[in-house]
Amino acid sequence: MTDRIVVLGGGFAGLWSAVGAARALDELGVGAGRVEVVMIERTPWHSIRVRNYEADLRDTRVALDGVLGPIGVRRVEGEVTGLDIGGRTVAYEAGGVASSMTYDRLVFALGSRLAHPPIPGLSSHAFDVDTYAAAERLNAHIAGLVQRDPTPGLSTVLVVGGGLTGIEAAAEMPAKLRAAGMASPRVILADHAVRVGSGMGTGALAVIEEALSALGIEARGGVSVAAVDAEGVTLATGERIAAATVVWCAGMQAHPLTAQFPVECDRLGRLPVEPSLRIKGLVAEFAAGDSAWFLVDGVHSSVMSCQHGRPMGRFAGHNVVCDLLGRPMLPLRIDWYTTILDLGPWGAVYTEGWDRLLVARGATAKRTKEIINRERIYPPRSGDRRQILDAAAPTVQAPPVRFE
Repeated sequence: MTDRIVVLGGGFAGLWSAVGAARALDELGVGAGRVEVVMIERTPWHSIRVRNYEADLRDTRVALDGVLGPIGVRRVEGEVTGLDIGGRTVAYEAGGVASSMTYDRLVFALGSRLAHPPIPGLSSHAFDVDTYAAAERLNAHIAGLVQRDPTPGLSTVLVVGGGLTGIEAAAEMPAKLRAAGMASPRVILADHAVRVGSGMGTGALAVIEEALSALGIEARGGVSVAAVDAEGVTLATGERIAAATVVWCAGMQAHPLTAQFPVECDRLGRLPVEPSLRIKGLVAEFAAGDSAWFLVDGVHSSVMSCQHGRPMGRFAGHNVVCDLLGRPMLPLRIDWYTTILDLGPWGAVYTEGWDRLLVARGATAKRTKEIINRERIYPPRSGDRRQILDAAAPTVQAPPVRFE
């Protein structure tokens, strides 16, 4: 009889959970006839989601089969629709057909999604960069603006949300608009906080404000959107901002299927996990990435980011095998934290620690950001089985290189 490990999701945590499980089985000499690893993912791609704000998205997806095939992980292309924890069954839809799959161990790694509050017109008129498809839609829209009839807000982009995603999306916008033939682009970055980027800490905030000013981006704090339409937004104050392009980047939530687990989730909908990544109070279910949370260093909660999602996946994959086979599991502990924010053509800002101490800025920080986004967070694309498995070792990488 073959036991089955099912990994839900092919993002940063899901991919590395699947590869980590395959690596652990290989290390223990356990063949596919004894334990099979299956990934259920709705697309055939591993998306480098953190690059969706960029203008050129051609290298932001990696074919899952190129990573999973050489190591013997079976991929099922389908949308997960439900879970039966008691019956250890996953329901999914593939090609319009409802199906189900049983598991002996499960890794839930369906990630997070952009929060859509019930603001009139938001879903039908706003753009976002949450997925590859959404980012492509936004870029196509911008490229086509020059062919539209002139309107007051035709060359205006309003980015709502002054967190990391919103700042990175806004910083790329002036160049995107100019490349599309818009002679006098206007970009507004709005947030409910009094100062845009205030969550990045005092030192980084000054750098962010300097960069936004240099890029010609208007930063507006204390803003609350009441409605969105095809010609712009209405603020809670009644003010109108004419904008043919509204990009929503305000807030994230864990995948809604976390609600089907018999545990109490946090305010973001994330599942509580032990350092082994097993969901607290459950027997056969693990979680990793944006859908899970624990105190990574005993004090600070994990962050929705590939910085934490990747090691969480590697350890979840390793531990789900160990748990299935009755072997000791490894606790994950991450004792460092960095934030590197892309500021478009201006450069970037790099902070270290949970207090976000400023350590680099401008072109120097940009070099580190590009190494992370274009090299460090990619899986091996060589097709070499050994190289792929070795990359999933249950270890925590050192902090990214910092150039002087």
